[in-house]
Amino acid sequence: MSGTGVRLVRDVGLTDAVEYAYAAVADTPLRAVWVAGACPLDQDGATVAAGDYAGQARQVMRNLEAALAGAGAALTDVVKTTVYVASSRQADLVEAWQVYRDHMGSHDVPSTLLGVTVLGYDGQLVEVEATAVL
Repeated sequence: MSGTGVRLVRDVGLTDAVEYAYAAVADTPLRAVWVAGACPLDQDGATVAAGDYAGQARQVMRNLEAALAGAGAALTDVVKTTVYVASSRQADLVEAWQVYRDHMGSHDVPSTLLGVTVLGYDGQLVEVEATAVL
């Protein structure tokens, strides 16, 4: 268990070939934080890195970290994420996922990665939403 009270669960009955835990447990949460989908927007509200899945994923993760910090949390407090990628190409999903994984480091929380038709902002390719427990 980390210092935040989040325990990641890896079931030995399931494959260990995945880059995430299968479940997360917070035995006594003091506070839960639900973060809106982090988008690849700069300070002016413009979508960054047009056409660049990795570039947008980097901005998304910076914005996710900032949103968490604003709520008094960090990536290590996250218990679940969903990664949305506007593409039907698996290679694009993997490109965004790799940036996401690099930012998450060893904190490999349960996550869902999925391709979607379109996201909310003009030119948006990547979005990540998260739930954290403190």
